[in-house]
Amino acid sequence: MLVKDAMTKDPIVCSAETTLREAVRLMRKHHIGGLPVMEGTELVGMLTESDLISLLESEKISDDLWLPSPFEIIEIPIREYINWEKTKHALRNIGDMQAKKVMIRQVITATEIMDIEEAAALMLKERIARLPVMREKKLVGILTRADIINAIGASYPNKEGADT
Repeated sequence: MLVKDAMTKDPIVCSAETTLREAVRLMRKHHIGGLPVMEGTELVGMLTESDLISLLESEKISDDLWLPSPFEIIEIPIREYINWEKTKHALRNIGDMQAKKVMIRQVITATEIMDIEEAAALMLKERIARLPVMREKKLVGILTRADIINAIGASYPNKEGADT
């Protein structure tokens, strides 16, 4: 089976200038976890749920033991308030960021005539959940894990009386 037999044709895309707020709205509306990012007709990146979640990562707690001095006990609440205000401001501004600030620029792609097994192996090797499908330099589809499962499942005949 070839990628063209399993891929989703005419994938939902966004532009490099699309705000993350709009990109998230597109992902939610279409129940998808990633968007090819386009500049005109050129594929320039991928924006995924993982990219968006990585924006929310916080610093790890130190394993070092720390005991505050009396002066620091007064300073800590003030410092934490300032940090919280910075965090709230940053979260507000995430939605206004453009896709090009967050997207993955080195996009791994498939071709329509690639074997589905080869595409699945590439996805596993690269630890990615979707592959934009290209015909020369034109985006013609997207292949997701779900597309592969659906295609494999559809290739088996449904026997009467068998559980689905």
